Amino acid sequence: MESEHSHASSLATGYRSVAIGAPSSRIEKRGDCWYLESLEPLGPFPERFTDRLLSGARAHPDRLLVARRDANGAWQGITYAQMLERARAIGQALLDRDLSADRPLVILSGNSVEHMQLALGAMWAGIAYAPVSPAYSLMSGDYGKLRHVLELLKPGLVYADDIGAYTTALDAALGSDVERVSAVSVPNASGVTRFDALLDTVPRDVDAANARVNGDTIAKFLFTSGSTNLPKAVPTTHRMLGANQQMLLETFPQFGIEPPVLVDWLPWNHTFGGSHNVGIVLYNGGTLYIDDGKPVAGKFDETLRNLREIAPTVYFNVPKGWEELTIALEKDAVLRERFFSRVKMYFFAGAGLSQAAWERLERVTLEHCGERIRIMAGLGMTETAPSCLFTTGPVSCAGYIGLPPPGCQAKIAPVDGKFEARFRGPHVMGGYWRASPALQSSVFDDEGYYRTGDAVRFVDPQRPELGLMFDGRIAEDFKLASGTFVSVGPMRARIISEGAPYVQDAVITGMNRDEVGVMIFPRLDACRALAGSPGDASAEDVLNTAAVRDFFSGLLARLNRSATGSASFIARMHLLSAPPSLDLGEITDKGSINQRAVLQHRAALVEAMHEADAADATVIHARKGS
Repeated sequence: MESEHSHASSLATGYRSVAIGAPSSRIEKRGDCWYLESLEPLGPFPERFTDRLLSGARAHPDRLLVARRDANGAWQGITYAQMLERARAIGQALLDRDLSADRPLVILSGNSVEHMQLALGAMWAGIAYAPVSPAYSLMSGDYGKLRHVLELLKPGLVYADDIGAYTTALDAALGSDVERVSAVSVPNASGVTRFDALLDTVPRDVDAANARVNGDTIAKFLFTSGSTNLPKAVPTTHRMLGANQQMLLETFPQFGIEPPVLVDWLPWNHTFGGSHNVGIVLYNGGTLYIDDGKPVAGKFDETLRNLREIAPTVYFNVPKGWEELTIALEKDAVLRERFFSRVKMYFFAGAGLSQAAWERLERVTLEHCGERIRIMAGLGMTETAPSCLFTTGPVSCAGYIGLPPPGCQAKIAPVDGKFEARFRGPHVMGGYWRASPALQSSVFDDEGYYRTGDAVRFVDPQRPELGLMFDGRIAEDFKLASGTFVSVGPMRARIISEGAPYVQDAVITGMNRDEVGVMIFPRLDACRALAGSPGDASAEDVLNTAAVRDFFSGLLARLNRSATGSASFIARMHLLSAPPSLDLGEITDKGSINQRAVLQHRAALVEAMHEADAADATVIHARKGS
C-alpha cells in the first residue's frame, strides 16, 4: 500500500494545467459492507439527451460535431446545425416506419457519420436503436451471436454503410421482410433503401414526438460482451446517458471550459466509445474526428496519420493503443509536436494499463512535452452508462480506480473472500431487456445495487478516503485442490506487465488441481522480432525458437521469485499458437480476453498441460525455488 501512495506523491508536481474536480466522499461501514458516495449532489441534466444537440445547434451552429475522412483522405464533417436538421428528417422517416423499442433500428456497421445521424435521428424521435458489433456479421462463421441479437430485438429496420457486405449474414439470421438500408448502392439488390431517402424525408410530427421523450425513454440497446453466456441487451435510457455525462462534467470541469476535441476509434457498439466518448463530445459542445485506425497490426498507422493532423484536447484509448502510441511518440517529432500541443488528459479503459507502460508513457511525455499529463482511468460497465468510479483521488498508479462521482452510490460487499463493487444511481439500468426473472433478480442485491462481479480493495484499509484499487473479477478466482484460493486478476496483470512486450494476455489455470498454470497469448509480431524469424514463419516455429523459449523461461522464473505459496507459484506455462476466437467468445472485438470461454473451449489443452511431464517440449516448467 505504501508503495502505491509514495509513487503518487513523487508525481504530484509538474502537471499541465487542467480542471479536475476534487473528490470528497462520505465513507462508512455498515455491517460487513462499505458505502461510498460523493458529498456533492449531482447537478441538473437534460431530460432528453438530444437537448444537447438542440442547444448546440443554437449556441454554435457552424461548429463541427463529427468528421471523417472521405475516400480521398479529406476530412468531411457535419456541423451542429446540420446534424439537427438531419436528425429531424431521419427521425421522421423512422416514425413513418412505425419503429419503436419493440421494433428498433439496428445498425450493423461501425463508426461513421451516417451511423451518428441515424443514432441521433432515432433518439430525437424517441425510437430505440441498437449498434451491433460488425464482427458478429463479418468475422463469425455461424452467426450465432448475430442471430441471438436479432431474435431478441426483433428489429423493424437494419442499416449498414455497405449492406452488401452483410447480406450473407442477414440472410442467415433475419427474415427478408425487414427493411434494409445502405449508404452505398448495392448492385443487383432489390428492396434495399438508400440512406439518402431517409434524409430526404420532410419533418412533420417528429418534433412532437421529441417533446414526448422523457428520462425513461430507451435511447439505445447496448450488448454486453457475453463473457459468461450470450450477450445481454442493456436498455440505455436518456436519463442514464444524461446523468452519467453530468457526472463526467462535474468530475472533469475541463470539458465545460474547453469544448473537447477527440480523435477516436473506439467502437460505438461498446459503451466506452459509444456512450462515454460520443457523449462527452455532444454533451459539452465538442468535435469528434472518427479514426478509422485501431491498435492492431496494419491499422495503427492510420491512427498516427490522424494524430499528426488533429490535436485532441483529451485522448482516449485501450492499453494496447497507449503502448503503440508511446512507441510512436518516442520516434516521431511531427507526431509529438501536434499531439502534445493541447492535450490536457490521457484516459484509458477496457483493461488495466500496466505499470511499465504507464511509466514509459510518463517518461516520453515529460521528456518531449516538458510537463506531465494526467493519466486518468476509472471503473465502468455497459449496465451503468458507463462510469461509476474515477481516479481523481490522490493516488496515481496502475490499478487505481478511484472514488465515485456525484450522483453515484457505491457499495463494497464481501463475496468469496474478496470485495465486490456494486452501484446504484440514475445512470444504472433497471434490468436487462427481455431477460428471465431469475437473471433479473440475480444482478441486483437486496438494497437495489447493481452487482458488477468486479473485485476491488482499498488502496489503504486504514485510509479508505484514498479510494479503490481494481482486484480482478470475482468469478475468475478459483481454488486449488488444497482449498487455497488463487487470485486471478492480480496474477494476470503482473504476467502481462512483466512479460511486455511479448505477452498479449494470459489465462490462469489450475482449478481443483495441485498447481497453478498459465496459458500465454503471445504478441507474435514482437516474438517474431525477438527470434529474428522471417515474416512468413508460422506461429509454432516462432514460439519454438530458443530466443523466445529463453525469454518465457526467464519470465516464469522472475514471476515465481516473489511467490509465497502454491496459490502464487506458477508451475507450468504453455504458449498458445492459435489466437483467441471471436466465434467461440474467447475475445471481444475490442480485444479483451474472456478467461472463462478460453478455459472452456481449450479444456483438452489445459488437461494436457497439467499432465505434461518435464520432457514435454510444449510446456515450460518452473523450477522449485527459482
